[in-house]
Amino acid sequence: MYRERASRLAGAVVWTNTPSGNGQGRVLPDGCMDLLWHDGRLLVAGPDTRAHLTGGEPSAWAGIRFPPGTAPALLGVPAHELRDRRVALADLWPAAEVRRLTARVDAAGDPARGLEDLALRRAADTVPPDPLLTRLASALDAGRPVAATADELGLTARQVHRRSLAAFGYGPKTLARILRMRRALDLARAGVPFAETAARAGYADQPHLAREVRDLTGLPLGRLLARG
Repeated sequence: MYRERASRLAGAVVWTNTPSGNGQGRVLPDGCMDLLWHDGRLLVAGPDTRAHLTGGEPSAWAGIRFPPGTAPALLGVPAHELRDRRVALADLWPAAEVRRLTARVDAAGDPARGLEDLALRRAADTVPPDPLLTRLASALDAGRPVAATADELGLTARQVHRRSLAAFGYGPKTLARILRMRRALDLARAGVPFAETAARAGYADQPHLAREVRDLTGLPLGRLLARG
């Protein structure tokens, strides 16, 4: 069962998941990065460009999902280095520090709460993310065109692309595609007809929506919604 709640860290989401059955799942791209706990290990989920398929025996997971562009400052690594990857935190930070942090998360009793506490302490000691990138992510999430947003921020296309790679893991057009798909899925799950969903989310038409969903998730829209 999957559960989530708003974190005490602004904009972040704390979640837990204990898969049933064979443990197989499909994690859709969302422009975010996560700090994870699984079987007493700390890991990082980088930004995905396609659906990430999970498998193995069902077991408990906990995580804190950071808003687009905010995790690299906390982790001290550019997002593009973790694109489409799941890596042990010990591959990014000193092993002794990770062992200490892992023991603290385990001692919390609730791994999700332990991860949240870890992220809050880290954020307190870290320079906040570039506010221009926060504004960029918000504009793209609202459906604003990339070029117009760059002009409004006083940045060239090359500057936006370079900063986006470090903050989001990919260029602004890829982030815009992913965020548009997320808007469309929210509408479709709320029962909005597919043709209207396409128009409201910013697609040229319903076939365009269908192609994008299949490309980013690996499933047709109707089948994806049926899976929950």
